[in-house]
Amino acid sequence: METTRRTLRSTDGSVVGADKLVEDVRDFADEWGHGIKQLGKHTQNAVKMIDKIGESFSKLDQDLAESLKSTKKKGK
Repeated sequence: METTRRTLRSTDGSVVGADKLVEDVRDFADEWGHGIKQLGKHTQNAVKMIDKIGESFSKLDQDLAESLKSTKKKGK
């Protein structure tokens, strides 16, 4: 994503000709770059949350396994 953002920012908008079109191309590149940056930020946050959820489920799984072991021992 970062490579795409950098490529768009360094694109020479003047090759499209008309001044207004050049300005539009540059604006698009800036907005696209901002969007890519935001998407990356939110993706990182989502990965962190998914990792936390995974850790919580692992802990619950371990707690349940321990609980079942202790219940079996008490039943013998």
